[in-house]
Amino acid sequence: MSSPVAGPVPPAAPGDDPAVVRSDDDPAVVLSGFGPVGRAFAERLLTHADELARDHGVRPRLAAVRVGSAEVELRDGGPVPPRAEWAPPGPLARTLDRTGARVLVQALPSSPQLRQQAADEAVLALGRGVHVVTATKSHLLGHWRELGAAARAGGSLIRISGATGAALPTADLARTGVRGLGCRTVRACPNGTATFVLDRLAAGDSLDRAVGEAQRLGIAEADPSADLSGADAATKVRLLAALLWGWDPSAVRVDAVAVDAGTGAAALAAAAEGRRLRAVASASADRPLVVEVRLEPTAPGDPLYALTGPEKAVVYGCPEAGDITVSGGRSSPLGAALAMLRDTLDVTAPRRHGFG
Repeated sequence: MSSPVAGPVPPAAPGDDPAVVRSDDDPAVVLSGFGPVGRAFAERLLTHADELARDHGVRPRLAAVRVGSAEVELRDGGPVPPRAEWAPPGPLARTLDRTGARVLVQALPSSPQLRQQAADEAVLALGRGVHVVTATKSHLLGHWRELGAAARAGGSLIRISGATGAALPTADLARTGVRGLGCRTVRACPNGTATFVLDRLAAGDSLDRAVGEAQRLGIAEADPSADLSGADAATKVRLLAALLWGWDPSAVRVDAVAVDAGTGAAALAAAAEGRRLRAVASASADRPLVVEVRLEPTAPGDPLYALTGPEKAVVYGCPEAGDITVSGGRSSPLGAALAMLRDTLDVTAPRRHGFG
């Protein structure tokens, strides 16, 4: 087993730039979950530390990694040793205290089995003043109010970019980017697998062949049911609506049309008319607590028509300011890991006055 790290890192001494409000230079990060996304996040912290310090004034340090059956504390931010050197997991509170953690990063699978664990971890950390960065969706859907209350009690922050669009900054726009612009609607293709499969169906592939190709390319999960049913797209829009309008995601009703074996004919018909069939998830402030997912034949000029492969897009409808669209951000473990890194920097980097 690796030697534990020392206690909390003391605040850095003020530098020469008086415009910077200083925080710890190397905040400790505890990572929960070490699947493809968690490993990509850990690798990014370990291999880009100098770059992060140079560009952002902070060097997040991976202090511990936890999975269901084991954990390891790291000396000086890594590297992560082989699993055989890990120890049985202790209470999360002890790990947070021993490492002096500033951030808990959650890369747990978004499964019903792990929902309560993810919620318990996040509530504990937030209540102790530890920021939470999560790519896990399940507890956000079922425990949104509880998480918010814990964050307020602990004076901490929770960031969810990895749960709403991977590298695409959809949550950033919903949380602050369209604030004050009168956003009234969200219209989105936030699931790259569905977009890829629909385009393959329009090219004449069968559903099985299209899904198999998406899995071969690493776009689709081994079980693509949440992607094809519209559940994943609806989840992401439920979370964006919560950030935009204060909805409780657990109270949102979802009405979704699935991509299935009969969808190929509709995709071909749309293509024959110069259109592209898209699985569009939408919500409106004027129709509270409802998210719909529909198969729409989109036309040239529509931002959702322009998507290629597994790209994603969200259109924020702001009647007075005009529609604001963010697109791109292909689906991959690295994309989700980069989103979590961005959120980690957001809650730890020194705040600058002026343009910073």
